[in-house]
Amino acid sequence: MKIAIINGPNLNLLGKRETDIYGNKPFEEYLRELQELYPQIEFSYFQSNVEGELINELQRVGYASDGIVFNPGGYTHTSVAIGDAIAAITAPVVEVHISNIHAREDFRKLSHVSAKAKGTIAGLGMKGYELAVQFLKSE
Repeated sequence: MKIAIINGPNLNLLGKRETDIYGNKPFEEYLRELQELYPQIEFSYFQSNVEGELINELQRVGYASDGIVFNPGGYTHTSVAIGDAIAAITAPVVEVHISNIHAREDFRKLSHVSAKAKGTIAGLGMKGYELAVQFLKSE
């Protein structure tokens, strides 16, 4: 089984940025733990701060993966184009947010991704990625 994990803007700063919200572990360290937990899954990982690069990656893996775990970061609330890219691909997408976007600023309550995703996990920290993998594995 192939699962792609795609992280959007500022998620390259996990472990350094707003650790009270996002924790103090770099994503690469968490990814190693996830790979150890699911050795039978072939994971790919991509992170970008650039909207068009995220769209290109969704299109690249969206027909070759069995599922995508996607944290669009701040583009969640602004990018119709990312939502359209998700609607265009065949791989199921689980939208993941480390923080509870619904308990934060009002503008964060709008997601252009949720309606196109198979499901959304928010507010469970890094555990959300593992839960998304569990779901995709059972699909």
